[in-house]
Amino acid sequence: MHVVRAVLVSWCVWGIVAASASVFAEEPVPANQPTDDSLAQRIAREAREALVLVTVKGRDAQQTQLGAGFVISPDGLIATNAHVIGEGRAISVRMADERRFEATEVYAWDRHLDLAVIRIDAKNLKTLPLADSEQVTEGEPVVALGNPHGLRHSVVSGVMSGLREFDDQRMLQLAIPVEPGNSGGPVLNRQGGVIGVVTRKSAVSDNLGFAVESNTLKTLLEKPNPVPMSRWLTIGRLDPKLWTPLFGADWRQQAGRIHVTGVGQGFGGRAVCLWSEAPPEPPFELAVSVRLVDEAGAAGLVFQSNGGDLHYGFYPSAGKLRLSRFDGPDVFQWQVLAETPSEHYRSGQWNRLKVRIENEKIRCFVNGRQVIESTYDRLKSGQVGLGKFRDTRAEFKQFQLGKEIPDLELPAEEKDKLRRTLDELPEFASLEPEDLAPLKAMATPAAQFLRERADELERQAKELRHIADDVHTQSVTARLVDVVEGREEGGLAKAALLIALLDNEEVEVDAYLRRLDQMAEEIRQSLPEHADEPTRLQSLRKYLFEENGFHGGRTNYYHQANSYLNQVIDDREGLPITLSVLFIDLGRRLGLTIEGVGLPGHFIVRHTPAGGDPALFDVFEGGKAMTRRDAEAQVLAYAGRPLLEDDLRAADERAIVIRMLTNLLGVMQEKEDHEAMLRYLEAIVALRPDSVQERGLRAVVRHQTGRRDAALADLNWILEQQPQGIDLERIRQMRDYFQQAK
Repeated sequence: MHVVRAVLVSWCVWGIVAASASVFAEEPVPANQPTDDSLAQRIAREAREALVLVTVKGRDAQQTQLGAGFVISPDGLIATNAHVIGEGRAISVRMADERRFEATEVYAWDRHLDLAVIRIDAKNLKTLPLADSEQVTEGEPVVALGNPHGLRHSVVSGVMSGLREFDDQRMLQLAIPVEPGNSGGPVLNRQGGVIGVVTRKSAVSDNLGFAVESNTLKTLLEKPNPVPMSRWLTIGRLDPKLWTPLFGADWRQQAGRIHVTGVGQGFGGRAVCLWSEAPPEPPFELAVSVRLVDEAGAAGLVFQSNGGDLHYGFYPSAGKLRLSRFDGPDVFQWQVLAETPSEHYRSGQWNRLKVRIENEKIRCFVNGRQVIESTYDRLKSGQVGLGKFRDTRAEFKQFQLGKEIPDLELPAEEKDKLRRTLDELPEFASLEPEDLAPLKAMATPAAQFLRERADELERQAKELRHIADDVHTQSVTARLVDVVEGREEGGLAKAALLIALLDNEEVEVDAYLRRLDQMAEEIRQSLPEHADEPTRLQSLRKYLFEENGFHGGRTNYYHQANSYLNQVIDDREGLPITLSVLFIDLGRRLGLTIEGVGLPGHFIVRHTPAGGDPALFDVFEGGKAMTRRDAEAQVLAYAGRPLLEDDLRAADERAIVIRMLTNLLGVMQEKEDHEAMLRYLEAIVALRPDSVQERGLRAVVRHQTGRRDAALADLNWILEQQPQGIDLERIRQMRDYFQQAK
């Protein structure tokens, strides 16, 4: 085993770039220590004017979300939790003196940190100073303020009982009760300084809560990502030209996927969301893929809707498939036409629902198998769409309407063919990539089929899942190579989305490409006619960094989400290289010549105008212009050497993609996630087949994950090529070890 570790160390060398951080200027706090017994009362009295009630309205004006917040600047900045303000909702603030304000912008927010700072149009407000949370000690008395259950200006005292980490984020553990409405409230030390922001309660104790450190809030304030409310209110909103929600609930979308939460106003919590397009004359079909967060819920398709209470519905409910007719607003006008369990329904997973409307029949399918057939003589026309019941949380994707919709499931004969192909595969330890070639043409259904078979055959489950991942990896890797080499359209943005697809099969690449089209069109609409290059460039920078709050990762810089272009688009936060890909793609859509420049340790972009000198920009710092002197300082700080002309060379698509994959490789090496490492190595070697370093590392990781013969193939390749600088005798020793290992 020492041989394996030695070679692994020699091949695993990745540079880690430390994100620089400036210090937020603290407001002074008194140094004297109080000794009286009325600590909580005194602090509450002094802090009361700075505590606010934050109210967020849902789509239904009757549904509100309450939380706390506190003023941190006299000109109207208020700190709270990100989960308090949600996304895309109007935000109201009530002060201690009963004045009410509507938020004018979300000044800064971060989902991962669960922090948000909103702005109201007010001056000369009483503020709370931010203390240094690094100075907090266990056992120190603290006071928390909030609005639990809407009871304003509640005070609770306790102690700081420890420090804990959640999702790589350090939090203060507080021995105090936390209730709904406390979220976003300040945690104060004996001097009245804020040391934390209440964020969650313990799942195991009513008298235990957690707070985000005040120093984390300072980090957020150092690099805000302000978004005006006119923009904030559009986040996650369904396109009103395509969808019309009825009866409340919360319908939202993220690039091709619709999420629904909350209770509808209809009986049983019913809510529907109707598709704008009118269905054709029968026969026709509609379909959607749905996943329930809780199988006790109910959500699926609705059809023949009159735009109100009347419609049919086909949906899973408590594990069964149900066809119902709704003839009115209450339970007495609701009829279950058919209900049946089905072995073809996959609990807890995505399920494809389809309804075929014929002249006198309704035929209902799940995952390609018919489960219900019913005749009908009422509600013979109307709109189609989605529906949910009770307090169901569900996700929808791939909604379709047409005369005939092909099944996504493999036909029976194809499944038989696939089963025979699988039976002919060699044992897992001897499996090599070329053995999977017959599965490439049907990669997605093959992976699904393999996972189903793994559930049925517990003894083989682990190996079968790995084979499915390999099929998916090879399929995506092949597409990635085709995009980089120009055989498949899409360019750099598509290649970056395929990297995300490597790790998450549910990433809808085309949906995010359409989102980029929409973003570019929004910029065009803001441009004057015949806008010149400087105007287009400035509009792009303003759109991304001023109007929509895109920003560089602050605290958890190396989180893999920062490397996935789809999540950068959704969360508006990323690494320099991922933000650069977004900037380059949108710039090209606007007719700008923008290219990536891979400075050592920091990726930037360069705009080359048709006439004039090229200009460098740092998209990680809000699209700030960079001089050559700035670039020299960057290289000197990171690499300890002067700037070379080669440092400013434009990076081609292949180099950018490999650099993104290498970033992820380093992250997963730290986490010791060998399966993820292997995915990135497969892609890198496919893009750079002559790379000895990555091929050698791939051999080690293949062996660690049980792919013995594939690992031997990599070592044999190295021995055949005999590259300089490699200890071939060590490679032979490793090969012998791999061959002997069981």
